[in-house]
Amino acid sequence: MGQMEVEMEAMDGADSENLDKSSQTQIQQEYEAYLKELELLEEGQLVTGTVIQVTADQVFVDVNYKSEGKIPIGEFPEPPKIGDKVAVILEKKENKYGEVVVSKQKADAKLAWKDLKQAFSEHLPIKGVIEKTVRGGYEVRLAGDAHAFLPISQADVKRIEKPESIVGKTVEVYVERLYSDGKPNIIVNRRKLMEETAESKRAEFFSAVPVGSEIDGVVKSFTSFGAFVDLGGFDGLLHIHDMSWGHVMRPKDFVKRGQKIKVKVIRIDPEEKRINLSLKHFTDDPWVHFEDKYHVNDVVKGKVTKLTEFGAFIELEEGIEGLAHISEFSWIKKVQKPGDVVSVDDEVECMILGYDLQAGRVSLGLKQVKTNPWADLAERYPPGTRLNRKVVKITNAGAFIELEEGIDGFLHSDDISWTKKIKHPSSELKLDQEIDVIVLESDVKSRNVRLGIKQLSDDPWRSFAAAYKVGDMIEGEVSSITDFGLFVKIPGGIDGLVHKTNLTEKKEDNVDEVLKSYKIGDKVKAVLIELQSDKRKAAFSVRDYKKRLQRDEISRYMAAEETGHSTFTLGDMLKSRES
Repeated sequence: MGQMEVEMEAMDGADSENLDKSSQTQIQQEYEAYLKELELLEEGQLVTGTVIQVTADQVFVDVNYKSEGKIPIGEFPEPPKIGDKVAVILEKKENKYGEVVVSKQKADAKLAWKDLKQAFSEHLPIKGVIEKTVRGGYEVRLAGDAHAFLPISQADVKRIEKPESIVGKTVEVYVERLYSDGKPNIIVNRRKLMEETAESKRAEFFSAVPVGSEIDGVVKSFTSFGAFVDLGGFDGLLHIHDMSWGHVMRPKDFVKRGQKIKVKVIRIDPEEKRINLSLKHFTDDPWVHFEDKYHVNDVVKGKVTKLTEFGAFIELEEGIEGLAHISEFSWIKKVQKPGDVVSVDDEVECMILGYDLQAGRVSLGLKQVKTNPWADLAERYPPGTRLNRKVVKITNAGAFIELEEGIDGFLHSDDISWTKKIKHPSSELKLDQEIDVIVLESDVKSRNVRLGIKQLSDDPWRSFAAAYKVGDMIEGEVSSITDFGLFVKIPGGIDGLVHKTNLTEKKEDNVDEVLKSYKIGDKVKAVLIELQSDKRKAAFSVRDYKKRLQRDEISRYMAAEETGHSTFTLGDMLKSRES
């Protein structure tokens, strides 16, 4: 307007003769049109102005009226430039100072509601800033200082662990509601927009990216079986088995959250909406070259990666991992737990026992790299070898005697004594006791060494059998008394049984009463009536011994009668028997 007034004043002060008549007419018409336009402006109307001046605290806007409108610079997110267009509401054509009054805030609010209505009706996204958390969700500031409610369930495609983590974030949302009960009540949805965007980008990916392509992504989250990689609004799965040809225990050991990585697409399933990614496929499968490097019976070095109940997994190189079964740990020890021998991350030496390229398996052995002590055991401990060794274990059947580290011999209860009936080895042996033994047998195939103690001395039963025969008289003492007779121990430690029926020759005697008359330690003379040295069995008879004495007495009497020199009469003999 200012410019038009200047032109009119100039026209009035100029010599009209110096002006072209047609020019005068044009200026007059423009001036009249301007005045008519001023009359058309209404208070409350939305108009577009032009920035003509910017100061430290004010922005002057020309709205094609008699004067310029003034707007506080704080209403602009950034200071405008001269010539910028600004939408304002004409609040007053003229105040008491003759100035036009405009409002940018009201114009912004009016335009914002117009945009909101359009976004709601046409399902268009709008931008907003998540200002703060409120009960059940967030308060979002939209354009024109409008505020909306964003339910937490609709704030993201995944569960938000920390609600405050997205406060302050500028987001795009759909408007799901504008009014409630006739009052403004804006509700927005971010999740739906994110899902639609992801679906659109995923569909574009499926149509444009073939298997084998190399693409960039950002590690988004982890699971026990791998990591999800953001490919630009949608995810692909980097499975733990596709991170490395080697053994992967934890995905976090190979990639980090937020890390930008290059991956290879190895599988696409549009129907299931799945994309499988790989890091390891940037290099060849090491199993392809396995036979170029490794052979059966090769001794190799590796690193223990995992322990199980049945053995240890050992990595020979990245992608080549074998199993050492627990039975292949030691030649001499019965290993109960792999952890008793090796630990994870141990560097070990092992032997390749076999492999299966198709299955990607290698059988390894730890004991095979060491000398087998059983191989020459029979040479080192031949039968007849006398040893002094320690008792390491006692069982019901015998005792284990340590020959050397990891190799035990077995001493059976029957081989402890020639003559004692041993009910339990603990009655004769103690743990850690050092004893003298002799090797009876070395069986390398069954890994069994049989030991004995009694074999260190001669078998008394053989000596007894060589010195005595049935009918010979013996002398010993009562070692034990049972319901059925007496056990009599004779020199050499041999026990023989005198059955109670063999204690007396008199039929009228009560054999049980006769048995009760004996005590342990009593001296007994008897006759050997049975001998089975192979079965360690001997039977004696007191009755036969007494009969033998009678026969001997009668024989002496008869011999004396024949010679006539005897003073011993038959009456004396009978008297002697009665006594």
